Amino acid sequence: MFLVLLAATLLTAIVISAIVIILFRKPTLSIFMRIIGEDIAAAWHKFLIFALFVVGVSSGVQIWKLERFIMVHGPDERIPVLDADRWTFEIYRTIISTLGGLAWALLVFFIVALIAYAIVKRRQPKVGEASNRVEGQAHRN
Repeated sequence: MFLVLLAATLLTAIVISAIVIILFRKPTLSIFMRIIGEDIAAAWHKFLIFALFVVGVSSGVQIWKLERFIMVHGPDERIPVLDADRWTFEIYRTIISTLGGLAWALLVFFIVALIAYAIVKRRQPKVGEASNRVEGQAHRN
């Protein structure tokens, strides 16, 4: 029964991760295209998708919490019974843990992207400054 629970939590974490990745696919790709350009944005976006799957699955499938269903650590400890209530609780914990891990990963991504956007924006010349520079160069010649 433990292996079925492990497979169910793994499948749940993969499905939840896929849904979140699909929902955030366009915004993250457009951020990459804006900050680093189209030529390498696709590669970075693929890496972000991979990283989100890894974070989602590793957050959702918590092996150390599932191992209590197969291991006894003390003489007075009993292995919990995998009844319907326990199954519901474990699947719910998987969903919440997966969403929590993905939320933190996306928060870090968006904060770093915001900082990168601010740096890129600051380095770009303002419209008025660019025309003044061109006019200044024209007057020197």
